[in-house]
Amino acid sequence: MPSARSTNLKKITTHQLQEMKNRGEKIAMLTAYDYSMAKILDGSGIDVILVGDSASNVMAGNDTTLPITLDQMIYHATSVVRAVVRALVIVDIPFGSYQGNSTEALRSAIRIMKESGGHGVKMEGGSEIKESIVRVLSAGVPVMGHLGLTPQSIFKFGTYTVRAREEAEAQKLIEDAKLLEETGCFAIVLEKIPAKLAKKVAEAVSIPIIGIGAGPDVDGQVLVVHDMLGITKEFQPRFLRRYADLDSVMTSAVENYIDDVKKNDFPTQEESY
Repeated sequence: MPSARSTNLKKITTHQLQEMKNRGEKIAMLTAYDYSMAKILDGSGIDVILVGDSASNVMAGNDTTLPITLDQMIYHATSVVRAVVRALVIVDIPFGSYQGNSTEALRSAIRIMKESGGHGVKMEGGSEIKESIVRVLSAGVPVMGHLGLTPQSIFKFGTYTVRAREEAEAQKLIEDAKLLEETGCFAIVLEKIPAKLAKKVAEAVSIPIIGIGAGPDVDGQVLVVHDMLGITKEFQPRFLRRYADLDSVMTSAVENYIDDVKKNDFPTQEESY
């Protein structure tokens, strides 16, 4: 089967994502943090690549997304952008680089855009960060919102359980989604909320809604690529579907390599100069 790189090189833009929602075409989004992975995803035809602050977990081994810095996010984003021909590349602004200070938010967003070449940024929160979103948008930087379970606020929540089960929180989430649309966000990620609520949000706003643990009735889906490929095994939420078991494949390959080296079966004469 030919890759998307050879059959469809039309660049994905925020405008095209809106058109996809309008015609009912689902949006496929995955994370990437390095050149090699991004090249595979882009060549496979992924619509959006998120350079997520989840790099703090899967690349650096941290328990939360909080420790990753702006400089580190720019490093990962730069590596991803170098590989991409077609996909829209969105970069998380990390914790502490935009909350409560719109000037800092603008500075962070501009650095990401100028230094990495990314196509937009993602920010977690609703009315609490409206001023920062407005400031970033005023510079012409596309902003993707993020509501529901917002990992940068994990110590406030105290748990990774499903959000917005209670009526008051559900109503605030709908109001925040409408606010983000009115403010100018081009899309919103909804993380780990009831599927019925996610459907209400997708119907209440005209911009694309991308779900992760938010059911099927939204405009697209996003997963962390290491989870989806089975590279990580500790993380096993209900919403995760593993499309491969690369942990086992890679472990087997490394064990075979070690065995061949120990037995002096590698390299052979044909593999030598």
